[in-house]
Amino acid sequence: MPAARKKNEIATKSFEQIMAEFEEVVGQVESGQLPLEKSIELFERGMKLATEGMKRLDQAEQRIHKLVEKDGNFAKLPFEEDADGE
Repeated sequence: MPAARKKNEIATKSFEQIMAEFEEVVGQVESGQLPLEKSIELFERGMKLATEGMKRLDQAEQRIHKLVEKDGNFAKLPFEEDADGE
């Protein structure tokens, strides 16, 4: 499958599907049971999945920034956890 087609295929996946495949790829590479060439191929796939996953997280963060309300007006505020970790 050409690289551009694979990239488009990743872009059609949900974030959850991307993460599940990324975890599977990492597990296969970390197993140490694959030939070098297959490990490199999977590493490349993992990098593409990670890049798309980070892109999706950045987009979600931007949406959160836009949706935060302050004093009846929407304001861009950073997304932070409470001191309790919630």
